[in-house]
Amino acid sequence: MIEPTCDALSRRSLLIGTATAAGAVLTARVGTAAEPPAPCCDAAAVKTYQSADFYGADGKFLVDKAREAYFDMFRRFQYPISDKLQKEMWILDFGLEDFAHVGMAGIFWLNRQDYNYFGHEIYLLPGQMIPEHCHLATAKGAAKMESWQPRRGMIYTFGEGEPTPEFLDKIPASQREIVKSRCCKPLGIDELGDLNRLTAWHFMVAGPAGALVTEYGTFHDMDGLRFSNPKAKL
Repeated sequence: MIEPTCDALSRRSLLIGTATAAGAVLTARVGTAAEPPAPCCDAAAVKTYQSADFYGADGKFLVDKAREAYFDMFRRFQYPISDKLQKEMWILDFGLEDFAHVGMAGIFWLNRQDYNYFGHEIYLLPGQMIPEHCHLATAKGAAKMESWQPRRGMIYTFGEGEPTPEFLDKIPASQREIVKSRCCKPLGIDELGDLNRLTAWHFMVAGPAGALVTEYGTFHDMDGLRFSNPKAKL
């Protein structure tokens, strides 16, 4: 994930991202008109979930139910469900037992330590948050650098900086008092955001239609990952 800076673009991006759920045309950060979203992305087609939907009577996380929720979102976004994706997509609730609000799915397309680059796809259900975290340097290399680019839906990116109180209600209630990052920059389709410094705290929350996000980064060493929530784990 990346840490955003706060500027007037945040407000413009919010309007762009909100239009995504309503089926409006989006505009990229560079000002080039994007293709209109497919009719399947109409807000009326969006499914919402409760965390209880993803846990059994014994409290066990039901990964298969979570996977089907993501695949349903992929079909709505007309995003191909390839054999590779079916086999290699991973799903996390971070041990927080609040999956509808805090969790993610993803796939590492590549993670090259030898050439120090990384390609990742992030999948978030509507309103779902990745727990706040940072990346530290390790024996394998420098702290990870990241950039994000929503390809479907929109996201609220949170990082260090001047707080933006108008967006704090986007943070799930279970995490709102824990996070350090309170500066929000919304990103719409094909807009880009960057981590403003290495090791910064950051996280993202999906918009009302969910989100598919391409992440570009340097080599990702799991040993350098730290969460601000002491209960969060992989």
